Amino acid sequence: MGALSGWVCLVTGASRGIGKGIALQLGEAGATVYITGRNSLTLGETAGEVEARGGACVPVTCDSSKDDEIRSLFDRIGREQKGRLDILVNNAYGGVQTYFDNLGKTFWEMPPSVWDDMNSVGLRGHYICSVYAARMMVQAGRGLIVIISSTGGLRYDFNVPYGVGKAACDRLACDGAVELRGAGVAMVSLWPGAVRTETVLENVLSRDPGSKAEEEIWEVFESAETPELSGKCIVALAADKKLMSLSGKVLLTCDLSRRYNLRDLDGREVLDSTSLRFLFSRVPGLSWLSPFIPSFLRVPKFVLTLTASKF
Repeated sequence: MGALSGWVCLVTGASRGIGKGIALQLGEAGATVYITGRNSLTLGETAGEVEARGGACVPVTCDSSKDDEIRSLFDRIGREQKGRLDILVNNAYGGVQTYFDNLGKTFWEMPPSVWDDMNSVGLRGHYICSVYAARMMVQAGRGLIVIISSTGGLRYDFNVPYGVGKAACDRLACDGAVELRGAGVAMVSLWPGAVRTETVLENVLSRDPGSKAEEEIWEVFESAETPELSGKCIVALAADKKLMSLSGKVLLTCDLSRRYNLRDLDGREVLDSTSLRFLFSRVPGLSWLSPFIPSFLRVPKFVLTLTASKF
């Protein structure tokens, strides 16, 4: 019996990338996993892989920018699972290609529509899905809502619409947790590290770096985590008896891997982006010191927040 046998989960945007990796791990843990996406073909392929891992999988073609399709999705889960939903993972995101199409542009050089491309199937969809999921979970008195976010919620990353959206995702998890706490439902924001998704493999690692900046990006993703690490973290988090103590927090996959003694799929130790060893390895002129720094020395989280302080 898997750790999540009998559980009902929903992962949005699970055709590829991190969403697919999460769905695979939930299925391997024995859960019934509903997955959404706009491409029925790739959804079906992912569903087959989830079921091969031991879980039941229900692929549902759903556009997370369309409110009526989201509502129909949750109505279906309610009917088929008798009102049960244990985990919602808000992962669907429509801004990846837009990011690559607008590399190096400032917000005033990009079309205003970039805002919707990055935050409609993303922040807005996450909020609406969370509304419907919370209604089911509050009635049951238990549940976990996860929002996939990133370090862009703390500091400038990629472009303005991206960073604003990720900061709002973190705030959604934080404030949502305040209102859900009395109902026994946890809500968190999850920051994966650099991840070797299909898009990264196609747009970064498949090409020879043409500049120093591109070489640095290539090196980061060469040692990046797999999409399934986030799924491993969510499975462990859901089974944690102290889950509610983490509700409302921003959680990093590297921290959860250490907390639950997790390794990536190939047995690699998870890269700790808060360790001084890692940070020194990324500083020109100081990288030679990295091997001499103990791995347990890390930058405290309050220091990270101070670097982004607006006061």
